[in-house]
Amino acid sequence: MKNGIIRLMILCIVSSVLMISLSGCESDSRKKVSNDPKHIETIVEEMAVDYGSYGDEAKDRIHELLSELAAIDHSAGARWEKIMDLWMSPDLGKPLHYDVLPDGLPDTDELCIVILGFQLNPDGTMREELVERLTVALNSAEKYPNAYIVCTGGGTAEDNKAVSEAGEMAKWLISHGIDEKRIIVEDHSITTAQNALFTYDILTSLYPSVKKIAIVSSDYHIATGELLFKAESILRANTPGNEKLEIISNAAWKAPSGSLSAMFQAGALIELFGDIDTAFEIYYDNYDIHKLPPLH
Repeated sequence: MKNGIIRLMILCIVSSVLMISLSGCESDSRKKVSNDPKHIETIVEEMAVDYGSYGDEAKDRIHELLSELAAIDHSAGARWEKIMDLWMSPDLGKPLHYDVLPDGLPDTDELCIVILGFQLNPDGTMREELVERLTVALNSAEKYPNAYIVCTGGGTAEDNKAVSEAGEMAKWLISHGIDEKRIIVEDHSITTAQNALFTYDILTSLYPSVKKIAIVSSDYHIATGELLFKAESILRANTPGNEKLEIISNAAWKAPSGSLSAMFQAGALIELFGDIDTAFEIYYDNYDIHKLPPLH
C-alpha cells in the first residue's frame, strides 16, 4: 500500500513537470511564430496592398490587421495605426500651397525645405518639371532666408553617370543666389521612399537644429511625399508620438498632368518597411493582388 502511494505521488509529480514543460514549449512556439518578422511583414504588406487596391472598402479588414499586429507587437501596432490613419485621411497633402511656402513658418534653422527630385534627361540636364520645382523652392528659400534646403535625388541620367538630380539642383540654386552653406545634397536616392529614408538620415545625424520640414514638389506628388516623410519619422521614433521631424507645410508647382495612385503609395510604404523587391514589383505593375486573401 505504501509503495503504491509512493508510485502514485511520483507519477503525479512527473505528470505535472511534463505539463509545465509542454506548456512552456507551446508558449515559446507561439512566441516564435507571433514575433517572427516575416509574420509582421505579411500583415503590414497586406494592409498596404489592401488599401492601395480597394481604398475605403478595405478599412474593416485593415482594422482587423492592425489589431492582430498590436497583439503581436504593441509598438509596431501603434506606429502602423498612425501611418494608416494618415494615409486614409482625406486631409493628406492639404492644404496645398502653390508657388511659394505660406506665411507663418519659422524663419530659423529649425526649418528645412526639402525639394523632391525628378528624373534627369539622358544627357544629365534637368527636365522642365524639375526646374519648375526649383523655382518654387527658390521663392520659398528667399521668403525664409534662414531655413536649410535639401536637394534630394540620385543619378538618373541614362547617358551621364557623373551627374545627379540633387547635384544639378544645388548648382541651379547657387547660380540663382542661394548661399551654398544653406544647401544639403542627398544624391543617392532613386525613389520617393529613398528620398525620405536618406534625407532623414542626414538631417537627424548632421543637422540637429532641424525639427520641421516643408516639402516642395509638383502638386500631384505632395501627398505622397508627405505620407512617406511622416511615415519614416513615425517608424524611426524611439516611441510612437516622439518623432524627431515634423512635416508642417508644402509648396507646389501646378503641373499640367501627372498622378500617383494609391497602389504606388502602397509600394512606397512597403519600400520604407524594407521589402524592396515587392515594392518594385508594385512600381512596375508586376504585383498580383489576387494572391491576397479576399476582403471580409
